[in-house]
Amino acid sequence: MKIDLDQEKCIGAGQCVIAAPDVFDQREDDGIAFLVDEDPSEDHRGEVEQAVSVCPAMAIALRAAAAKP
Repeated sequence: MKIDLDQEKCIGAGQCVIAAPDVFDQREDDGIAFLVDEDPSEDHRGEVEQAVSVCPAMAIALRAAAAKP
């Protein structure tokens, strides 16, 4: 699972951090979200999908991970 987080769109609402605290965090200076784990395990899929759905700025998207050889 790969996550795209558009920091330009992020408004610092923090909903992603609440939904998936092992995957997202916020910068202290402006509250903009960043990825703690850019390629989280499938164990976090439900939390990440929740973060995507609750982001008011629609700044988060999931994309399929590249197949491993």
